[in-house]
Amino acid sequence: MARTISSALIFLLLPLLLQFYSGKSELQFNYYAQSCPRAEEIIKEQVVKLYSKHGNTAVSWVRNLFHDCMVKTLRIKTGNVRDLISEMLLQLGGPRFEMKTGRRDSTESYGAAVEDSIPNHNDSISLVLSRFQSIGVDVEGTVALLGSHSVGRVHCVNLVHRIYPTVDPTMDPDYAEYLKRRCPTPDPDPQAVLYSRNDRETPMILDNNYYKNLLGHKGLLMVDQQLTSDPLTSPYVEKMAADNGYFHDQFSRAVVLLSENNPLTGDQGEIRKDCRFVNSN
Repeated sequence: MARTISSALIFLLLPLLLQFYSGKSELQFNYYAQSCPRAEEIIKEQVVKLYSKHGNTAVSWVRNLFHDCMVKTLRIKTGNVRDLISEMLLQLGGPRFEMKTGRRDSTESYGAAVEDSIPNHNDSISLVLSRFQSIGVDVEGTVALLGSHSVGRVHCVNLVHRIYPTVDPTMDPDYAEYLKRRCPTPDPDPQAVLYSRNDRETPMILDNNYYKNLLGHKGLLMVDQQLTSDPLTSPYVEKMAADNGYFHDQFSRAVVLLSENNPLTGDQGEIRKDCRFVNSN
């Protein structure tokens, strides 16, 4: 439902965004300052309204950022869509930071490339680090970006291998029992909505509780728990667990790097009439 509502909101805002485009050729802050000074303010107002009705929408947009930015170009590349993500992070208690705008849409669909490009929950931490490094995000930034697992949930089909047939020895026993209650079968229906929250204490707040849980051996996914055992990442886990402000600072920095991965600007690409589809000419 949240995903559908998010798409509907963008569809309604696209005509407004088309009107704002002014033909500039690079990303910049306040891209729409001359053509429509209130553009970003208007869209942020709509984000707040949407979040007040459907809080899970914010989590969906955080996931959208990772899915789209790890492929060649954003599937939805309009500048203010990125402002939506920035504002959604604020609604989740995340940091306030500015993102450059002025992106255009790709004329191709990279849906098939998404799963090949983004980190998988079963990937080794070394592979995850390598993938993020390929787009300019360092180890510290990668550890911070994985902190987005502080919010949202994971379907049982993606985590049962850690508790069945035997419990992962790196997992806290009490936490394993909790997961078994949430996911009572080793063969869950992929279409079912059985899930576990990433963070039981503050499931809708982007905070450093994620790292505290990791230090307590309560990582939900394999890639999460590996952060504490890898010598490259474990020092940052400890620092972020101890300082929420430090986590937010590094998260902001990494999101900006991620958001500026291979943007289309100027005459590149197009401005889609419906952000879900390439224009039909």
